[in-house]
Amino acid sequence: MNEFHTPVLLKETLEYFITNRNGYYFDGTLGFGGHSAAILESLENGGILIATDKDKKAFDFCKDRFVGDSRIRLYKTSFTDIRIISKIEFIDIFDGIFADLGVSSFQLDDKNSGFTYRDDVPLDLRMDKSKGIPAWKLLNELEEEEIANIIYNYGEERKSRLFARKIIETRKKESFKTTGQLRKIIEGSVPSRFEGKTLSRVFQAFRIYVNNELEELENFIDRSVELLKPGGRIVFLTYHSLEDRIVKDKFKYESIDCICPPEVPICVCDKEKRLNVLTRKPIIPSAEEIKLNKRSRSAKLRAAERI
Repeated sequence: MNEFHTPVLLKETLEYFITNRNGYYFDGTLGFGGHSAAILESLENGGILIATDKDKKAFDFCKDRFVGDSRIRLYKTSFTDIRIISKIEFIDIFDGIFADLGVSSFQLDDKNSGFTYRDDVPLDLRMDKSKGIPAWKLLNELEEEEIANIIYNYGEERKSRLFARKIIETRKKESFKTTGQLRKIIEGSVPSRFEGKTLSRVFQAFRIYVNNELEELENFIDRSVELLKPGGRIVFLTYHSLEDRIVKDKFKYESIDCICPPEVPICVCDKEKRLNVLTRKPIIPSAEEIKLNKRSRSAKLRAAERI
């Protein structure tokens, strides 16, 4: 499984993240354990790592990978449950909270995951196959305007209305079930040189919508700031502009102490500054890392410290 969990910006992540080698840490995106393993290597015997993931295959793999290490506790759930988990573990505050928001190489390459568009497989896109509605069902049920809005808002795709119209036309002839049906629509609508990026944007859009990714990210950041100890770090790796913008804006909001309009002479908002942003500009992979791991090329690391 080594090829499925090559951790991105690993050295940089650890440099920003670890402040207390005997502290309490949270990895909200366990995956196949690449970052978690490195975090554990950086901790002393008194350190504790809590890690979550919704993907059953990743979770089961890591149960075996970390068996026998009492410093790590695994939960098959969303990182938005961090508050509940902290109570279960009797942890009031964390020294560090981390999330690598990218889809794993395994999910992208595994035919049975429902994420890949390289093979004609069921169009699922759910991180947790036991919850939510698969993408194929949405394509069969949503109105044309709803489909167009998903593609535009979550994929930033200009041809969203064209694709939505063709999806409706297609489903009048046959119900959607597989990735190949959606891929055929896209490939028949754009020049071949744009097919790859367009496919990525459209599939990304439905994946984000199906998993409610952006709302979950906002909730996770809010809860994480509350659960960080003074001097504790929060570190995020993002891979597309939508999630990066959320992290950037949340960090900025938490780093100011007044949100009153400029015309108000005296602050009346009682806004509390809770973070110091550590990365004025996002950290990006080196040319060498991108050469070794092409899927790291769009990664951005942002970090902040609790006041």
